[in-house]
Amino acid sequence: MSIGRSLMAGLLLAVALTAGRPAAAAEIQLWHGMPGELAYPLEDLVAGFNEQQSEHRIVPVFKGLYTQTMMAAMFATRIGEQPAIVQIAEVGTATMMTRRDAIVAVHELMRQEKASFDPSAYIPAVAAYYTDGSGQMLSFPFNSSVPILFYNKDKFQAAGLDPEKPPTTWPEVEAAAKKLRAAGQSCGFTTDWPSWINVENFSAVHGLPLASRGNGFEGLDATLAIDNPTMLRHLEALVAWQKAGIYVYGGRATRAEEKFLGRDCAIFLGSSASRAEMLNNATFKVGFGPLPYWPDVRGAPHPPLLGGGSLWVLRGKSDAEYAGVARFFAYLSQPAVQARWHQTTGYLPITRAAWEASRKSGFYEKNPGADIAIRQIGLAAPAAGRKGLRLGSYVVIRDIIEEEVEQALAGAKTPAAALKAATARGNAVLRDFAAQNTTASGAR
Repeated sequence: MSIGRSLMAGLLLAVALTAGRPAAAAEIQLWHGMPGELAYPLEDLVAGFNEQQSEHRIVPVFKGLYTQTMMAAMFATRIGEQPAIVQIAEVGTATMMTRRDAIVAVHELMRQEKASFDPSAYIPAVAAYYTDGSGQMLSFPFNSSVPILFYNKDKFQAAGLDPEKPPTTWPEVEAAAKKLRAAGQSCGFTTDWPSWINVENFSAVHGLPLASRGNGFEGLDATLAIDNPTMLRHLEALVAWQKAGIYVYGGRATRAEEKFLGRDCAIFLGSSASRAEMLNNATFKVGFGPLPYWPDVRGAPHPPLLGGGSLWVLRGKSDAEYAGVARFFAYLSQPAVQARWHQTTGYLPITRAAWEASRKSGFYEKNPGADIAIRQIGLAAPAAGRKGLRLGSYVVIRDIIEEEVEQALAGAKTPAAALKAATARGNAVLRDFAAQNTTASGAR
């Protein structure tokens, strides 16, 4: 037999042997920034999708925290090694919107793939954050959170405080922290995510803009508005409380959680998404409450701003991958899937149906405090100028704000000087971003 005939025979044999085998599933990478306790429910969601069909396989890949994940995806895009899906923090929305050459808008993908997708099914505050000026959804809402208050019920009881009554205003937080300190507690309260909680959401809860132009939704020429009397008063209070030992600065991102879980601080302000970690790891009874506010500020409290992130689809992938992405997003939108995600993490139920399913099942009655996040954000459409943040390079600006807040807490700058410097430095970043992106991303 000739070599050519031998090769042909071999090919025919290979075809015969593989006939009838199922085609390999199209592998779809999902880069995310969810470590620790939050990675497990994400992997559970992905496993549920992978098990119910065989054409597509989602592969979750942890790439570091939000900022690292975004940087990794942008670098990978430049060298053609990007994933199909990347999780981006909510404040990265403006930056991603300017990368039209690198993204596939979710509303376009779902229409193209004829996949089930109804933007009106999402809670208004969630939908508003991730849509453009014409109301079209650009990324898929996934893990949305708001800040809430956690407290150690055992420590409250030992200090003579009502363990079933969390402090709801800043004066009440101060009074409770003083009692806790008098009872021997080394720290009254601490906070995660310093800028998100004590600047961005502080502003929102008190009805103050973080920036002009509707917090950036109306154009790239927005400027920061954090140098105001109410914000100054709050930063001055934090500095004074730290000197008195009432407040202890725990660091950036989620570093302060260990001060609460380690029983050093009896009150903790953090993401609602920390609920699962607190319940799973605390060696004490955990209570929950809303974000505090200053009661003499007219109209307070207003709804807070969303945190968390959304899923962006990147260009340059195969048709099979995009078909799988659309199918995965349709799966994530199912009420039962969303309800499970909400209930096991503390993230908001991003659809009305998921909230209704959780309510009707008795989940909130069996888990007191689990509905605080949704009660704070509400089910009504956000007011004008309060949809969220649409500020370019805000991850850089957030670092600047936290640097200046740290300077004030360390006594290196007065609170007034810190806010003035944060505003000036942040505005310089906004001007640079506007100069590089001439189209107003939120005003199309």
